[in-house]
Amino acid sequence: MANTLWNPENIRDVAESVGINKLSPEVENNLARDVEFRLSLVVDEALKFMRHARRTTLFTQDISQALRVLDVEPLYGYESTRPLRFGEASMGPGQPLFYVEDEEVDFEKLINAPLPKVPREISFTAHWLAIDGVQPSIPQNPSQMPADPSTLPKPSTTSSSVSALAGGDNITLKPAVKHILSKELQLYFERICSAILSPPNTAPTTNGTTSSDEYRLAALASLRTDPGLHQLVPYFVQFVAEKVTHNLRDLFTLTQMLHLVSALLENPSLYIDPYVASLVPPVLTCLIGRRLGSPTTDTPPGAHFSVRDLAASLIIFIAKKYGKTSHTLKPRLARTMLKEWLDPQKPLGTHYGALMGLQGITGAEGVRTLVLPNLRAYDEVLREGMEDEGKRVDAEAVVVAIVRGLEKVEADWAGMTKGESGDDRERVVEKVGEVIGGKIVDLGRPRMVAAILDAGVDF
Repeated sequence: MANTLWNPENIRDVAESVGINKLSPEVENNLARDVEFRLSLVVDEALKFMRHARRTTLFTQDISQALRVLDVEPLYGYESTRPLRFGEASMGPGQPLFYVEDEEVDFEKLINAPLPKVPREISFTAHWLAIDGVQPSIPQNPSQMPADPSTLPKPSTTSSSVSALAGGDNITLKPAVKHILSKELQLYFERICSAILSPPNTAPTTNGTTSSDEYRLAALASLRTDPGLHQLVPYFVQFVAEKVTHNLRDLFTLTQMLHLVSALLENPSLYIDPYVASLVPPVLTCLIGRRLGSPTTDTPPGAHFSVRDLAASLIIFIAKKYGKTSHTLKPRLARTMLKEWLDPQKPLGTHYGALMGLQGITGAEGVRTLVLPNLRAYDEVLREGMEDEGKRVDAEAVVVAIVRGLEKVEADWAGMTKGESGDDRERVVEKVGEVIGGKIVDLGRPRMVAAILDAGVDF
């Protein structure tokens, strides 16, 4: 029979305590070996926790963690914060028994001791840790301690002498904080920018499309769907603003920048709200810029209107999507476009873009209250444009834009349509001017005529 380190008599004592009075010596030895094996497993796992904690003393927490790992119910009532006092009792010759001494409590002292303070009720509250990257100064947030001057970089001798001559003895240098992008994101940004601005090739491929067009469409598709572009959003915003500012004569670049903005706005994974104020200026520039494109023999007259239409759709989308979070966005945009349209010194292309954006943002009510009352005074600008051959294309585009706005008034009007008469024609011309009035009458839209005359009653 093999000897074990665990005493089989302990197995007999435990068995008798649970009502098992007779155990064979073979069963006692087998159970003792099993207990020894399981204790070695627990000690080995506990030693792993001790070594990972870089300690040389085994704590009761290590034993508890080992029991939890082995899916054994942990021990309760043992802590490492207080030392355990072990007592020794003799069970007979050569059989010592160790036990944990219990602390004796004096009932008189326990009864006369003051009662502990009532604990505070558990409550929960919420606060902003940071808003748009800025930590608000509230009691719940840790205070931002000023940096230790000894840890700041010291200025060089040259800068110190120059500042001393200038009278600046106390100089506080702030350490530069840079936004570091991974090499993968830097490469992605460069490839997207080069793909979007790649010039269109004239030689078609086998499937009928140019390779640069496929490259560009793939880049825009990635911007619309890729969820991991949060760190690149400010760089794309800056890229758009820079390219629009320096390429007002290049319609292709302006168009691609608007497509880039559209792709960013359509990406459902990006949080664009903090960058709306930076995206609006370049889009507005493409909408109401004075001169877009360069008049050449290859560029047909009025080619800039496609850029302005795309910019109008974007500015309307931005106003509708982010107008709820920024309550002053729509009024400021409407005020800017109304001012640009009513300025006779601005070219007709600017008037066209301002009208398209204003009518799209304000809707039928905006056309009824902002555009209709000013059409009579604007008729002189339209007549001058129609008479000038160089401005005729732009003037006709403005007329089409105004008619589109009046169609919204017609669709929103709930009155009854009457037959058109010669008196109605004169009244319409008197309300909106000869150019717009004659255009509406020539279109044969009696419902639009009635809507304009009905709306004019309130003015």
